[in-house]
Amino acid sequence: MNLRDKLRGLLVRLYARRVEGHLDHAQVPQHIGVIMDGNRRWAKAAGSTTVHGHRAGADKIEEFLGWCSETDVKVVTLWLLSTDNFDRPQEELVPLLGIIEDVVRSLAADGRWRVHHVGTRDLLPPQMQRTLKAAEERTEHVDGIVVNVAIGYGGRQEIADAVRSMLLDAAERGTSLEKLADSVDIDMIGRHLYTGDQPDPDLVIRTSGEQRLSGFMLWQTAHSEYYFCDVFWPAFRKVDFLRALRDYAARHRRYGA
Repeated sequence: MNLRDKLRGLLVRLYARRVEGHLDHAQVPQHIGVIMDGNRRWAKAAGSTTVHGHRAGADKIEEFLGWCSETDVKVVTLWLLSTDNFDRPQEELVPLLGIIEDVVRSLAADGRWRVHHVGTRDLLPPQMQRTLKAAEERTEHVDGIVVNVAIGYGGRQEIADAVRSMLLDAAERGTSLEKLADSVDIDMIGRHLYTGDQPDPDLVIRTSGEQRLSGFMLWQTAHSEYYFCDVFWPAFRKVDFLRALRDYAARHRRYGA
């Protein structure tokens, strides 16, 4: 590392400390959703492989959760694999699934996080399903940040699954369709979402410069704030995270009013 890079790194750290020093923890979002985008483009820019980009993105997760813990965030949702990602070439998808499985195991072994899967588990390979179940069971009593691992996740699929769950529950209770139709409301559907017992995301962060949700938590983000940044996910720094929190704290949330 040359002198210029060292000086730049020092200035970034000093700036991050300044931003953190002015951060009001009372204004910190309780639930942050993260669309971790840009692994492949980061790897291409570095002259490396797609698999290396995914590994670098996976390595960033523990660091990111550490920042969240320092700032009193309660819930984090990490979008690791969408339902659309299953259309990727097998030479990319198979290693990616292995990397994600390693992430889940690492989060469960850490001891600081309570792991919760959000997504359609039936779409995943049997080994991945077993890994997710084991991670949830191992961490169910952990008193730490709830980490939702969105794997095999799609926003429209979640709503469809919620409606299906609601209908099955009604059928088990012997409730007629007419009676169910009369009782359906927003809260009822919300209870059947993958995150039914959790607060909705206050803030959604998307890296890599893309400014769209791509189907991420369509129901839960109706009143969320969004923060888009140009940096690719593997290069996401603490200062970028703090800027997102500072930007969030400066906004006046209207909730449609």
